[in-house]
Amino acid sequence: MPISQAPAHFPRAVRWVAAAVLAAAGLIGVNGQSASATPPGIPSKATAQSQLNALTVATQGSTSGYSRDLFPHWITISGSCNTREQVLKRDGTSVVVDSACAATSGRWYSPYDGATWTAASDVDIDHVVPLAEAWRSGANSWTTSRRQSFANDLTRPQLIAVTDNVNQSKGDQDPSTWQPPLSSYRCTYSKMWITVKYNWSLTLQTSEKSALQSMLNTCSS
Repeated sequence: MPISQAPAHFPRAVRWVAAAVLAAAGLIGVNGQSASATPPGIPSKATAQSQLNALTVATQGSTSGYSRDLFPHWITISGSCNTREQVLKRDGTSVVVDSACAATSGRWYSPYDGATWTAASDVDIDHVVPLAEAWRSGANSWTTSRRQSFANDLTRPQLIAVTDNVNQSKGDQDPSTWQPPLSSYRCTYSKMWITVKYNWSLTLQTSEKSALQSMLNTCSS
């Protein structure tokens, strides 16, 4: 039986708690192996610090007029594969897909909470910088085309496969109010958040910058 996942007949909430408890004890993995979600473009601590220093601090904007539909996402990337399916293949291990590119099996390690899942339905693709947060930080003035590119960005560390419950608890919060439950990942999370905002010329608020600096200070490199 996978040590990081309770039996499939258990309620999903029970399986998620069991996975989180085992992960916290260091018992993560499936059949002795761990998948590892590693988005591209994660900068070094020094580069992230430089980017954080360069970001514009501004009062957070309003969500007035915001809609996820203004950020067309999960667009077709290649053949029948959309963005979500591409990330599931990228971040998983031994991922098998059907003719429609839907993942039928595989393993996904969620670095936010340390849990490993064997069903794609238990995994969400998180926008590291949430779409609503981007809207409040300057994306409200972008064209729909630019918002689409942001929502499907596979070049920078903006998309990552994580436990669905954890992604839902994050919602559209920034690091001043939400950080990954697994504290050892907060360094990496801060570097991802910073470089995404920097590359997309988004602003950040004072409390957000302070939280990011504290997280970045935990990085060794």
